[in-house]
Amino acid sequence: MRGIKQYLFIAAAFISGAASAQSSKTYPDYLQPDHAVNALTMVMIHDVVSPPVAARYYAYSMMGAYNLVEANTQSIPALKSIVKAYQPTGVLDTLKGKYDYKIASYYSILEIGKQLLPSGALLEDDQTQFVTLLKKTGVKQDVIDNSIKAALAASKDVLAFSKSDNYNKLSALKRYTPSKADGKWYPTPPGYFEAVEPNWRTIRVMLLDSARQCKAAKLVPFNKDTTSAFYKQVMEVYNQSKHLSVEQINQAMFWDCNPFAITTSGHMAIGFKKISPGGHWMHLTGQVARQAKLSFDQTVAALTVEGATLMDAFISCWDEKYNSDRIRPETFINRYIDVKWQPVLQTPPFPEFTSGHAVVSNASAELLTYLLGDNFNFTDNTEVPFGSSQRSFKSFRQAAAEASMSRFYGGIHYMESVTQGNVQGKEVGNIVISKLKAAGLQPFAK
Repeated sequence: MRGIKQYLFIAAAFISGAASAQSSKTYPDYLQPDHAVNALTMVMIHDVVSPPVAARYYAYSMMGAYNLVEANTQSIPALKSIVKAYQPTGVLDTLKGKYDYKIASYYSILEIGKQLLPSGALLEDDQTQFVTLLKKTGVKQDVIDNSIKAALAASKDVLAFSKSDNYNKLSALKRYTPSKADGKWYPTPPGYFEAVEPNWRTIRVMLLDSARQCKAAKLVPFNKDTTSAFYKQVMEVYNQSKHLSVEQINQAMFWDCNPFAITTSGHMAIGFKKISPGGHWMHLTGQVARQAKLSFDQTVAALTVEGATLMDAFISCWDEKYNSDRIRPETFINRYIDVKWQPVLQTPPFPEFTSGHAVVSNASAELLTYLLGDNFNFTDNTEVPFGSSQRSFKSFRQAAAEASMSRFYGGIHYMESVTQGNVQGKEVGNIVISKLKAAGLQPFAK
């Protein structure tokens, strides 16, 4: 019972934090799409969903809402013109009866999440509470019923599309076995977890042409020689960890976004659940959409393309991670320099190069800069429910740069992985933007 109460407390704080960012109401607050997205996030935290898988859930969960908006307005282009592989069934064109597409869109986000997430049944309560609120606010029963029918139709279409992305084939692929060879990734303490999603490169991309489209530059080769370029990179991490400022530690902790971190005390291990990197950027997208006073249609579009961008960024990054299979700083330092050394952040259970935070943050920053403009000042409150303070930024690119460097300060990435991850992420973001321009999705900033 205590665990459930704590979960509900965090959920309430998370959602109320997003609501406080709203500066203008052009439609009822209960229809703000980010409420539904945040409900998904809380279930993902409950399920300890890994970062790449979480991005997939966000991407698909928004697609039904996007289709409903597109079917009822001229403001955004058809999703099939953005996501090349997607071919809608046209079921929304056959619906009879008057429905509210905003209500249907909101319900669809919850419905797709309910069907995809392991503990998606938890979202039934959110759907029930949403319908109850609609009735209290005077929405007619026939409109509610027809809107739910539209939501279910849109959700069914997207769920059918999701089944063809190779996700259900992952368990049948060759199992990854970590190598003990020099320079290769190996499980790290304290959990020594197995590698996360080693075959993620096989998942169908949304906007990229392939997982390999945005390849990182050739990395510095592994070398234990103390005069080598690689060894110098390791020492850079090691020495920085001994001279971290309070501000650098704060940056590392703010952008931690580790879905499951373990703290040990003697023989006792305590696990802490947190938001994923993708969840952080989805929450931030919803927050700045409110700040920019975007319309419902624009907010749904922003969250949808952000979800798709995250999915492709993780596919691209994970392809590079398991292609290079590079050793983590913690493993190298413990083996060859200092057996007792520990990084500020818990090392994630997958290969080092490139930095996932660098890739997804820069891809997201490029997208949001395109949609809302550069020099967009905002205060990010995403991590407040998870024990961190707010942080303010003058642009999305500044936030991405800090997120990238936080992994170096945290001791879990070499600088090369950060800089090359930045390049890879920006390339993903620019490809996404080119697809949006070609489809006719214009920037929202005035």
